[in-house]
Amino acid sequence: MKVILREDVPALGSVGELVNVKDGYARNFLLPRGLALPANEKNARQIEHQKRLVEQRRLKLQKDAQAVADKLQSVSCTIPMLVGEQDKLFGSVTAKDIEEALQNEGVRISRKQILLAEPIKALGVYTVDVKLHADVVGKLKVWVVAK
Repeated sequence: MKVILREDVPALGSVGELVNVKDGYARNFLLPRGLALPANEKNARQIEHQKRLVEQRRLKLQKDAQAVADKLQSVSCTIPMLVGEQDKLFGSVTAKDIEEALQNEGVRISRKQILLAEPIKALGVYTVDVKLHADVVGKLKVWVVAK
């Protein structure tokens, strides 16, 4: 039986593919769970339409993420921290601190999007990556200064 996959099925195919499976597998597993549709002209057009909509939505999100990344290039956030001897910080600068500093600047970025390998523990200027989309990573300049 030929079916069109509505979702990715491991070891079978990805969304929109036309695959040939045994009748029982299609009738008892794929069709009842909504993983596939019987292969006919109407279902093929419907799947193609859904693929176009998903692609348009993905492109719009990527374009918006690129606009935010361009905005981040011009924004820098300053984080004042208490320091001790030899300019060592009391504590460290984490993604949460950077998120709060960005909110004060008027930029809404989730701390989960801020990519810090490890917390910042010294004064200075750092370039921090911000993952805005699967394909878009923005750069943010973070100044850690003494309070």
